[in-house]
Amino acid sequence: MSLLPVENAIAAILRRVPAPVGESLPLGEAAGRVLLAPVLARHDQPPFNASAMDGYAVRAEDIAPGHSLAIIGTAQAGAGFAGTLGAGEAVRIFTGAPVPDGADAVIMQEDATLDGDRVSFSSQPQPGRNVRARGNDFAVGQALIAAGVRLTPMQLAVAAAANAPALSVSKRPRIALLATGDELELPGAVLGPDQIIASNSFGLAPLLAPYAQTVTDHGIARDQRDQLRARLVAILADEPDVLITTGGASVGDHDFVQEILLELGVTLDFWKINMRPGKPLMFGTVGKTLVFGLPGNPVSAMVTAIVFIKPALRAWLGLAPQIHWHLPLAAPTPPNTARRHFMRAQLLQTPTGPQALPISQTDSGHTSSMARADLLIVQPEHDPGQPAGAMVETIVVDAF
Repeated sequence: MSLLPVENAIAAILRRVPAPVGESLPLGEAAGRVLLAPVLARHDQPPFNASAMDGYAVRAEDIAPGHSLAIIGTAQAGAGFAGTLGAGEAVRIFTGAPVPDGADAVIMQEDATLDGDRVSFSSQPQPGRNVRARGNDFAVGQALIAAGVRLTPMQLAVAAAANAPALSVSKRPRIALLATGDELELPGAVLGPDQIIASNSFGLAPLLAPYAQTVTDHGIARDQRDQLRARLVAILADEPDVLITTGGASVGDHDFVQEILLELGVTLDFWKINMRPGKPLMFGTVGKTLVFGLPGNPVSAMVTAIVFIKPALRAWLGLAPQIHWHLPLAAPTPPNTARRHFMRAQLLQTPTGPQALPISQTDSGHTSSMARADLLIVQPEHDPGQPAGAMVETIVVDAF
């Protein structure tokens, strides 16, 4: 089987991703969720002409040097003045209060001089001064937040102001994780001479959790055919939306994952990608479940999850594809092979702007270099290497 180009693999995955499905959530539970239906204003904001200052509501034409106005009442937020302002009159008003009928300006209290129940002013206002006109913020029926947006605190505040008690957001998928390998032990174990600590699921779970309803870690399955088959049968019986295995996807004598998944009805879309790290990536489906078989090497597992699984989850939620940054190199890159290289890099903040500093380590099991990586530089196939200062395509490792 020839190596599949990265773009073809992503396209094949996206063809299998279902259209987003909505659910209604109370506003207070919607933070971080992806909006499926736009938020429309249910009223004008403000719903009346409102004062932007503490001061006096007046008719602008009445203001003249040396001329005072009669104070006929008070307007405050939640308790407006019930009457109509006439010629030669003013109303004491506070920020947020409705501007009385007949008034067309508000003069702030710092420009006012009181004399009993009369007030004069040191400034001459234009009509509309310090008045927030009805609908100045938004008008009834106006689209305030577009679909496909991940909801931030600021957007939730706008939705609340628009009187939306609940929002239609995308349902998130249920994700199942399973690590495989005789050599693996959980953190905290006393290692035998042939063992290593399992790390993949501890990186993948938080990487994918922002997109998921649940991420269930099913632990470690040994490279024993019957045990591995039983674990996969049990996981698939729960019909997760996404199943992710790590390890056992190659063709060694103890690599059973692909063979067993095919026995269990998985339709394999592809296997082996023209990339490094992460060539032995497997993808298929069974029923409604998307199945990803990631390499066992920790860097390969994380890189393939960022490059392939995150775009699938974004599409699942109705998010636009993630934007790749183009940044100047802080140091040169070496020549590349025939496989696309997702090169670890650090993000440097310099006086002239952000730059990408390549990390020279390429070992797919080298976790400490991955921990230093803020970016993946996307180095094309057969790239001759680029000098410092050249613009390169990058993927932000920790971006949503």
